[in-house]
Amino acid sequence: MKIATWNINGVRARIDNLLAWLKESAPDIVCLQEIKCQDDAFPRGEIEALGYHVETHGQKGFNGVALLSKLRPEDVLRGLPGDDADEQSRYIEAVFSVEGGAVRVGCLYLPNGNPSADPVKYPYKLGWMQRLEAHARDRLALEEPFILAGDYNVIPEPHDCWDPKVWEGDALFLPATRQAFRRLENLGLTDAVRATSDGAPLYTFWDYQAGSWQKNWGIRIDHLLLSPEAADRLQSTSVEKYVRDWEKPSDHVPVAGVFAF
Repeated sequence: MKIATWNINGVRARIDNLLAWLKESAPDIVCLQEIKCQDDAFPRGEIEALGYHVETHGQKGFNGVALLSKLRPEDVLRGLPGDDADEQSRYIEAVFSVEGGAVRVGCLYLPNGNPSADPVKYPYKLGWMQRLEAHARDRLALEEPFILAGDYNVIPEPHDCWDPKVWEGDALFLPATRQAFRRLENLGLTDAVRATSDGAPLYTFWDYQAGSWQKNWGIRIDHLLLSPEAADRLQSTSVEKYVRDWEKPSDHVPVAGVFAF
């Protein structure tokens, strides 16, 4: 089973790319971030025509996440628990029946947090990460295959960006951000990409500005974190960079894991 995450950066603007990638890459489950539309505006018909079920948690013009799956989703959860006042659409989760049991997949779009000196944005990021940690702890207690995939807006290590000095002071790379990510891993979650490759550079995002793609000025911020039960089934991972060369690309590329489910 192939499970992928992709920050699409506007699903209606990238629908042609998304459809082409679904046909070429043939993932079984896809976590999309930044769909940037409300649920009723999501182009589900074109995706369903390829054999996918569609579950969305959208928001007008901003944020928004979606799950696309060849398997029928069950027990769909919309919104990250822990703050009923949070109106930003950044989390969706579902359970999928597989041979021998089930796999739970959470799709997240973690807050950017910049500018880091902002009295609201960076505390919101850290608070969201704290809620994510609590939710992940609860899910890990179920002792089931659990994949927490998405745009984390976290650069875990210096070798995950093209120049650490450029990112000093950025909310994606501040010590408190990286420490919060490490706390997630310390719950028992495995970074799928780093479990299968220690290569550098290994990026998933290139800014549209300053020729970043052509110069390979990238960062790795899209991750699949795995429960022990999911990590035991991990066979391989891939960063599907080729889509960044397509017309009207997202600034992110898909990251996928293949599992023995």
